[in-house]
Amino acid sequence: MNKQLGQILYSHNIHERLRPASVTKVMSILLIMESIDSGKLNYNDKIPCSENAASMGGSQIWLDPRETLTVDEMLKAICVNSANDCVVAMAEYIAGSEEAFVQLMNDRAKELGMNDTCFKNCHGLDQDGHETSSYDISLMSKELLNNHPDITKYTTIWMDSLRDGKSQLVNTNKLIRNYKGITGLKTGSTSLALYNLSASATREGLSLIAVIMKGPTSAIRFSDAQKLLDYGF
Repeated sequence: MNKQLGQILYSHNIHERLRPASVTKVMSILLIMESIDSGKLNYNDKIPCSENAASMGGSQIWLDPRETLTVDEMLKAICVNSANDCVVAMAEYIAGSEEAFVQLMNDRAKELGMNDTCFKNCHGLDQDGHETSSYDISLMSKELLNNHPDITKYTTIWMDSLRDGKSQLVNTNKLIRNYKGITGLKTGSTSLALYNLSASATREGLSLIAVIMKGPTSAIRFSDAQKLLDYGF
């Protein structure tokens, strides 16, 4: 997809409803950025971690219910490390509960015309009925990148650390290291979803979004996204 125009340059089964895994977090990140840009949330705000958030499993940074991280640190952990514990902590902070936040996600999806989408959680761990399509992923990716470009400060980090260097972060999106003009955006994989990716890149003023779902291996997901972006450019 051409990010600025929303024009689709290549498509295959774009409305097939599949499990998004952690690409779900594009919507969670969009709601976090909207809260920041509307002034409801500040990058320096301290976010507590509930027992519920700490118990998520999957990709995480092992949040402790006794610690707080800033919104800036949470975003870094979510964008680079795909931290489930951090995205749940943010959801609870913004909406009061994960359930209330998921309702906001579904409401926002409707507004964006994401008609193939039903969110059941904010992190993307497998849950029956939690599904979206490659087309819908491109819609929320476009909204995030066009209206909240600051997010690329996080999505383009290759390696970083939190907690005074004690927690190392390495980006799950391997294209960050070797694809010219890459700006993000989000990976996702589970045993049922297989390998997903929303990849964004900009070259000479042209910005593109490539979405891969249900890639059989991690390497194929990255090479397929690269092929799509190369084709677009």
